[in-house]
Amino acid sequence: MTQTEQKNRVHVKIYGEEYTMRGPASPDYMKRAAHYVDEKMRQIGQTNSRLGVSRIAVLTAINLADELFLLRKELQELETILDQKTTR
Repeated sequence: MTQTEQKNRVHVKIYGEEYTMRGPASPDYMKRAAHYVDEKMRQIGQTNSRLGVSRIAVLTAINLADELFLLRKELQELETILDQKTTR
């Protein structure tokens, strides 16, 4: 089995539920990602205490997608600035 085919396995807890994650990323990376999702879900759950878990999960996904889109936009803007500076 090559390094790219190797799957690491890690047990995590997200919003009180146990999950087994498997993938090529390092166990530490997968734990950090799960912890980040757990923190986001807890923030949304504390702000909206009447929501069920599935709605909290969907709102968390939307918030994470928003973060991703904003970071992609920022990256694109930085790449444009870099391109402009290198062509001068």
